Amino acid sequence: MSRQRARGGRGLAGAALLAVALAGCGSDGYEPAGPFRPRPEGPPPQVGPPTESPQAPGPGDPADPESEEDGGDPNVVASGLTVPTGLVVLPDGTAVVGERETGRLLQVFPDRSPARELMTVSGIDTGGDGGLLGLALSPTFAEDGLFYAYVSTATDNRVVRFPMGGTPNPVLTGIPRGETHNGGGLVFAGDGTLFVGTGDTGNAPLAQDPASLAGKVLHVDVFGRPVGAGSVHSSGHADVTALCVGGEASLYATDDAASGPDELNAVLEAGDAGWPTAGPASTGPVVQFPTEAGGLGGCAVAGRTVFIGSLDGRRVHTVQLDGGGVLAEEPGAFLTDRYGRLRTVVLDGEGALWITTSNKDGIGTPAEDDDRVLRVFPPGGASDSPL
Repeated sequence: MSRQRARGGRGLAGAALLAVALAGCGSDGYEPAGPFRPRPEGPPPQVGPPTESPQAPGPGDPADPESEEDGGDPNVVASGLTVPTGLVVLPDGTAVVGERETGRLLQVFPDRSPARELMTVSGIDTGGDGGLLGLALSPTFAEDGLFYAYVSTATDNRVVRFPMGGTPNPVLTGIPRGETHNGGGLVFAGDGTLFVGTGDTGNAPLAQDPASLAGKVLHVDVFGRPVGAGSVHSSGHADVTALCVGGEASLYATDDAASGPDELNAVLEAGDAGWPTAGPASTGPVVQFPTEAGGLGGCAVAGRTVFIGSLDGRRVHTVQLDGGGVLAEEPGAFLTDRYGRLRTVVLDGEGALWITTSNKDGIGTPAEDDDRVLRVFPPGGASDSPL
């Protein structure tokens, strides 16, 4: 299984923010390594806001795609992309999105200004389901301007970091690489340490092998050094496509199984998610999704609700938890069948969700303007239909 609210001024503010990053962060202190090459010198072109920017939807239900015939779908902030996967929201409220198959990074604006190409991460190997699989901002981004990315090369999966326009340098290398199940989950915890989700590379026993980094959630610092006795935080995962942090330091993983239901798992230190077989120490999933509703992509947490992108289900799942992190009610969904296969889900500071489509991945049926980046406010009840 393979497996808006701001208007014109934000476009200029976002361009200014990245201009500062380009000017102030030529190197992060690492020596260049691997097949990655720097982008040609010079900042990317400046893009200002359009003269008339259609109003983005405010809090409440997602806007009706037909509600603004002349201005286009107000939920769509960027279109014409190629399998956008990783996405991060910058401090100014704009976003940077990465394309899995090209390695391009583009800045996307909530006021629907034209997307602005920033750089291309070279040396990425896109064989199988590999490529640029995840993005995260440095916990000290305001000071260092660094981006972290989970990428596939010809020999491994790895975490790299780089200033915008600079050379990606290795942080964590040697993560096993396969035709399938290459992982890509990447999230910083509140204490500034990094969690990395990997896949079993199609070789399920590796998920339980303590000597392998495959099928694990890893825990490292910003330099890739293990936090604690070792880098393995949790084992027994099939394919951790995304990680998200909730309240009280709760960590969740979307786990894409090769067979059987996909899962949302609570990630515990020294935990075992139970793939490929559950043992006596295995923890059960928070919730499972049947094949037709699976192909889990990104996740984001708001209060006690987890939002999960679903590729095969063509929707955003909503999972309501109780105070102990246990499923409180049957999962719901929204955006079902409106935009096709949905992958990355990221929450911004205004409570809106940034969501990427994945209709050009060879499995979906792309529309003329695919792939797209959406920015929507979830329904008031965070759920509008049963699973």
